[in-house]
Amino acid sequence: MYYNGTGAAQDPAEGVRWWRKAAEQGDAASQLNLGQAYMEGKGVAQDDAEAFSWYRKAAEQGFAPAEFLTGQMYAFGKGTAQYQAEAVRWWRKAAEHGWAYAQYNLGHALANGTGTEKNAAEALSWYRKAAGQGNADAERALGNMYISGEGVKRDGAEAVRWWMKAAEQGDSVSQYNVGQSYLQGDGVGQDFPEAARWYRRAAEQGHPGAEYNLGYLYREGKGVPQDNAEALSWFRKAADHGNADAQYALGVIYADGTGVPADNEAAASWFDAACRNGLEKACDVRR
Repeated sequence: MYYNGTGAAQDPAEGVRWWRKAAEQGDAASQLNLGQAYMEGKGVAQDDAEAFSWYRKAAEQGFAPAEFLTGQMYAFGKGTAQYQAEAVRWWRKAAEHGWAYAQYNLGHALANGTGTEKNAAEALSWYRKAAGQGNADAERALGNMYISGEGVKRDGAEAVRWWMKAAEQGDSVSQYNVGQSYLQGDGVGQDFPEAARWYRRAAEQGHPGAEYNLGYLYREGKGVPQDNAEALSWFRKAADHGNADAQYALGVIYADGTGVPADNEAAASWFDAACRNGLEKACDVRR
């Protein structure tokens, strides 16, 4: 109540004082809250080591959110030495207690062999558990596994189904992936207007690939009215976010004077940027 000002005047230090009393008596939820206060530096001086200490006390009582956060602290080396295997151990405890974020993290560790032996089939199982609780990261990860055929038979339609679930929750990467599926006709029928719709949702969140592809659709008039000015606008957004294809596209636009006055200096600058980002054809232009 005091910490967040719910039902009483906000006083984080007073909230911490009461949590500490309960935490010292072994109350796991108060131990977690006290750890969070130390992490945030709210009501107490910020102290990662103290946060870790209180998270661990709560975790050792089998309190799932604290088990998850203890794993996070080990994973990122906050308040304790970085130790990926120990992170996985705590995530597994929380995952087995039904904590969706831990189920996703455990799946990710297993999929990549981080802190544990790589095991795509087990990763799929944990992703599925987390996705069953509506975890968007896990939904996206399941889509990735189905599109790549890692740990499961490749199935474009099933990939799109999982990406769509995450996309509807606002996950920009999944929105981009759905757009790609509609553009390429992989897992769904090819549909340029649908591709544009999903690219736009991702692009409006600043996803560079979606910004570039939306610009491409405007340049080509696919799924949207042909509009060089709109194409230029989206290419510039993507280029400013470091997308090499967009930087190259801007180089071509300024070199050819498409919808803008020709400007060789601007063209060279964008080709150079794309080359620095590893786009070989941009380097070839500048040789």
